[in-house]
Amino acid sequence: MPPTARIIDGRALAGAVRAEVAARTELLRRGGRRVRLDAVIAGDDGGALLYAQNQAATCAEVGIEYHLHRLDPEASFEDVAGRVLLLNASDEVTAIMVHLPLPAGVDTERVQSLIDPQKDVEGVNPANIGNVVYGRRSLVPCTALAVMEMIESTGISLPGRRCVVVGAGNIVGKPIAVLLMRAEATVTSTNRHTVDQGELTRGADVVVAAAGVPGLIRAEMVRPGAIVVDVGINRVRSADGRTLTVGDVAFDEVRAIAGWISPVPGGVGPMTVAMLLRNTVDAAGR
Repeated sequence: MPPTARIIDGRALAGAVRAEVAARTELLRRGGRRVRLDAVIAGDDGGALLYAQNQAATCAEVGIEYHLHRLDPEASFEDVAGRVLLLNASDEVTAIMVHLPLPAGVDTERVQSLIDPQKDVEGVNPANIGNVVYGRRSLVPCTALAVMEMIESTGISLPGRRCVVVGAGNIVGKPIAVLLMRAEATVTSTNRHTVDQGELTRGADVVVAAAGVPGLIRAEMVRPGAIVVDVGINRVRSADGRTLTVGDVAFDEVRAIAGWISPVPGGVGPMTVAMLLRNTVDAAGR
C-alpha cells in the first residue's frame, strides 16, 4: 500500500519559529533588554555535551547569548545547586536550564525545583508544571509545546476531538495531556499497565506516542486518517550493525494508514529545540 499520510515536518516548522525568535530577540535588544540563556552541565556525558554544542550554535543564529557552565563530573548536589542559585540571583541571566544526566547521587528533581520559575525555560520547576494544569501563564515544558504546535499545524480543530497520549512521564506525557485538555479535547492517557491500548488508540483522532518503546504503535492500532505525533527517540541496532534513531511509531506501516504523521528524526526533536528558544525570548520579555 503506498504512503498516504502527510508529513508533519518538524524541521520546517522549527525554521519558522527560529525566524520569529530572531526578530523578537532583535526587538528586545534594541530596547535595551538582554536575551541570555545560561546552561549548567555536570559531567562528561557525550549526548549532553553534543546537545550543548548544538544549543550554542542555534542560539548564535538567532542572536541569543549562550553561556555554558561546566562543572566537574564528580560535582555534588551542593555544587550544582549553588551554581543554579547564583544564576537565579544574577540580573544578567534571563534564562536557565540544567543538562541531564546529573552525576550519581545528585537529586535531579531537587535541582530543578531550585530554578527560578521565571527563568525556567525547560518548564521543569514544579511551579511551572502546576501552572500548566491551572492554565496560568508560565514557561511550559518544551516538548509538550512542540507537540501542540505540530498538531495545530495540521489545521485540526481540537475541541471535542479524541486524543490518546501513550506514555505518562512528568515532563512529556502528562504536560501534553494537560495542554490537550486545555484545548478542550477529550483526552486519554495510557501507561505500561493499560489494558487493550490498541483499542484506545484505534478510536483516536490524535495519537501522541511518548512511551520510549521502539515501534510500539503499529498500523493496526491507528484509525485511518488519524494524526500521529511520535515523541520517541530510541537508539536501536540494525541488522547490519548500524545504530539507528527510531521513534515509538512503526513509521512505514503507520504512514499507510494515518492522515498525518511526524518522522523520527526530523519531527518533534527540532521543534523541541525551537520551543526552548521561544521560551528563552519569552523569559527575557518578562
